[in-house]
Amino acid sequence: MMVMDGVYLGSPAYALGSRKQHVRESAEAGLLRSAASDLEAAGFRWHHVCGPDESAYDLARQAVAEIAGNGGLRDIDAIVYATCLPEPQQHPVRDVKMLMDFPASRLQAEFGLRDAIVVGLHQQACTGMLGALRVAKALLVSEPSWRRILCVTADRFPDGAWYEQAYNVISDGAAACVVGREPDVCRLLTVHHITNGGLGRAGDDETVGTYFAYTHRIVRETADRIGATPPELEWIVPQNTHEQAWRILARLLAVDHGRVWHPSLPDVGHVISADVMVNLAALLASGQAQPGDRIALAMAGFGLNWQCAALEVTR
Repeated sequence: MMVMDGVYLGSPAYALGSRKQHVRESAEAGLLRSAASDLEAAGFRWHHVCGPDESAYDLARQAVAEIAGNGGLRDIDAIVYATCLPEPQQHPVRDVKMLMDFPASRLQAEFGLRDAIVVGLHQQACTGMLGALRVAKALLVSEPSWRRILCVTADRFPDGAWYEQAYNVISDGAAACVVGREPDVCRLLTVHHITNGGLGRAGDDETVGTYFAYTHRIVRETADRIGATPPELEWIVPQNTHEQAWRILARLLAVDHGRVWHPSLPDVGHVISADVMVNLAALLASGQAQPGDRIALAMAGFGLNWQCAALEVTR
């Protein structure tokens, strides 16, 4: 059994694109590939799209500002910033420096986190936030004097892009949390990661075809890392995907579907790497998760990547 002892997660926060649109409205605008009726049948209703002057960095800043407003940015030693998409470039450039973007450094400066170093992740797609948790734990292990690490993810689709990937409706959004040594709302038990690079160029149908087998495996192996089986987990908090997907997976994992928590699906859709934090924040705010409850955060992403983190509620 491998357990990440003495590492905690707290202050989950998120921000969404300022425009809330119904899937029928987005379908009429040509922003979706599937029929609106099919996406509604999958459980999607609304999603959030950035305005023309709203960037992924703006979303990240909003999420971090929420943590700052609650006093959660003290003694930050590092920022781990996960993103899937580069900020779009409007014009060709000859100086490649113009292609470089440093949002983690901008956050460090804007929030006065002078002692924090920055780390960027961009190869883990929708699983990047969970990858950030894993990197944060590793940094705390390798740097004994460090206390707290800010984990951030943010993505915004380019103007005119389809807001649908692998039959999921997408929202622009960001999420953030703090991983540290001080006791907090959840203890981080372990993070597990599987990559199948041979499927890195898989299309939507191939991606869906692998989803069940690999998600079943990542949850089962993550539970095993903490000496449990999937039915012994009190909660599973996944990304927002077709509402029938987790009914099937719950049966495969012998898990009560009532313990699969993704209530934000109709309202926000899939927020790249952020919706797992949206759903976790909702679970913690609901008061239904009790001290001692174990939570699996499960995500799948292009690349193809699958990651799962196990948490234990502490208060």
